[in-house]
Amino acid sequence: MPDMSTAGGLLELVRTGRATTRSELQRLTGLSRTAVVARVGALVDAGLLVLGEELTSTGGRPPGALVFNHDAGVMLAVAVGRSRSQLAVFDLEGRELAGDTRDHAVGVHADELMPQLVERLCKMLEGIEPPVLGIGMSLPGVVDPERRVSIDSPVMGGWDGVELTAYFREFTDAPLFLANDADVLARSELFGAAEPLRDALVVKASTGLGMGVISEGRIVHGSGGAAGEIGHTRVDSADDLPCRCGATGCLETIAGGWALVNQLNDSGVETGHVRDLVASALTGDAVARKLLRDSGRHLGEVLAVAINLLNPEAVVIGGDMGQAFDLYTAGVRETVYARSTARATRDLRFLPATHGDSAGLVGCAALAIDHVLSPAAIDARLFA
Repeated sequence: MPDMSTAGGLLELVRTGRATTRSELQRLTGLSRTAVVARVGALVDAGLLVLGEELTSTGGRPPGALVFNHDAGVMLAVAVGRSRSQLAVFDLEGRELAGDTRDHAVGVHADELMPQLVERLCKMLEGIEPPVLGIGMSLPGVVDPERRVSIDSPVMGGWDGVELTAYFREFTDAPLFLANDADVLARSELFGAAEPLRDALVVKASTGLGMGVISEGRIVHGSGGAAGEIGHTRVDSADDLPCRCGATGCLETIAGGWALVNQLNDSGVETGHVRDLVASALTGDAVARKLLRDSGRHLGEVLAVAINLLNPEAVVIGGDMGQAFDLYTAGVRETVYARSTARATRDLRFLPATHGDSAGLVGCAALAIDHVLSPAAIDARLFA
């Protein structure tokens, strides 16, 4: 638990709406009036807090009100997938100011794609005055958040071990924060919610299959950062089918988006991406609908074990296949309720991703905001 008596702690109390005046800060922290005034003064001087009476356009604010300045800087969100990159600029409250989503070639190397992403980010920042304070980035597979590198991504061949920070140094000294794509999806469910989930499994069902785990309101990464890698769990129904990770019998070989697209292409229906398959399913194509429902059933086999172990309050379904939520989840429910215990599923809810197709970007922005505006980071910045 962070120390709320520091300047960074006071900012956290104001930013999260738990305090709006100096007197409330005194009551919550036990600090003297002099100490609160000094810390608030440092935050105002840094541009992170604004005195309410100075915001003449807002009206209705009581004398002495303290307001978090969400325009003190911006965060960049970079969500890179197998065939698509999503970029956005967010303010410090997590509101998107500019966005740019484009497809890229499957198998593109970091040395080719990253300079393109940097160029697109630079164009997006034209006309935006606040400084860049942080960059949140996600990649599929297992990443090392300390070194900011991918360490095991079957989807992104040639990216493992590539130092990503260097690419951004061309235009900003802001810190880079890196996470797995399923983890940022889970983080997006915690960001800005009035009643965030305390215990949940957040599934990213797209080209690959991954899962973010929320336990007691926090993201669980595991000792090696590989928590939630359900796509490469071996299942009997996959037999010895070869997986793109190099193993055989992985869940993805029968339930991942790439496998469904291969099945559809093998049947003579040309399909480029799982998004195309989902679009066909939503317009009533019987083959695409069956593939999605079957994928959900297979996912449910592994998900049922996780539900029995962790007893979550909810399962959130996101990713491209999550766009067909009712259809896909019908298959998931079918297997989960058949294989999980009655106790674990009694109050279980299945929910669509709160932020839809933008969930990855929101999660990346939240990743950067949570780090840059943490009490410890603010204190280090003010008193460096």
